[in-house]
Amino acid sequence: MRNDQRAADALRPITIEKGFQPQAYASLLITMGGTQVACAVTLEASVPPFLRGTGQGWITAEYGMLPCSTNSRMAREAAKGRSGRTFEIQRLLGRSLRTMVDLARLGEVTLRVDCDVLKADGGTRTASITGAAIAMRDALERMHREGVLAIAPEILPVAAISAGIVEGQAMLDLNYAEDSKAEVDANFVMTGDGRWVETQCTAEGKPFWPEDFGRMAVLARKGIDELFTLWTL
Repeated sequence: MRNDQRAADALRPITIEKGFQPQAYASLLITMGGTQVACAVTLEASVPPFLRGTGQGWITAEYGMLPCSTNSRMAREAAKGRSGRTFEIQRLLGRSLRTMVDLARLGEVTLRVDCDVLKADGGTRTASITGAAIAMRDALERMHREGVLAIAPEILPVAAISAGIVEGQAMLDLNYAEDSKAEVDANFVMTGDGRWVETQCTAEGKPFWPEDFGRMAVLARKGIDELFTLWTL
């Protein structure tokens, strides 16, 4: 058993609270164990310069951690500048969300997703992707209801989860205590039809075997399949 009494292949308890920020075009609060992320979508009637005149839309994302989201206060990135980690996660978020829909069918609009970590206990980037994808689905459906999109777009579900090797055992959905001592740390992003969008896998101290990656991938697939049940909410 793990420090929170879960089985190795078990997700942490998950809740979704929609409309968490009612001023947004679509929003929710996703809670996975001790991690909480607010995900909010803004609809903008413009696109980046490289897309002007193409008729194609754009999806992008921003990510941040509030100062007291961790055990010790983090300096605000507005004051110190964004870290390399933040830019990496933002790019991962954007790539993941852009797989959900044919951008050519959106018209020249930008959907911007803000993911703000309120509480961090491991898996903040994967919780952000899972929550942001559901918020994006809600925004796209609202665009169709309000006539911004004449035809309802096909939406490909996306979700993400972490896995790792801790004391030689493959585990799903690591919390901070597990992640901080993991021999291998991995993040997996998958589409609803079973294709990988991205995998990030890092050895912490010594290399790992292909079999270890396989064990984590099997756990990740199981966990992500469970996460897709959230799309019925």
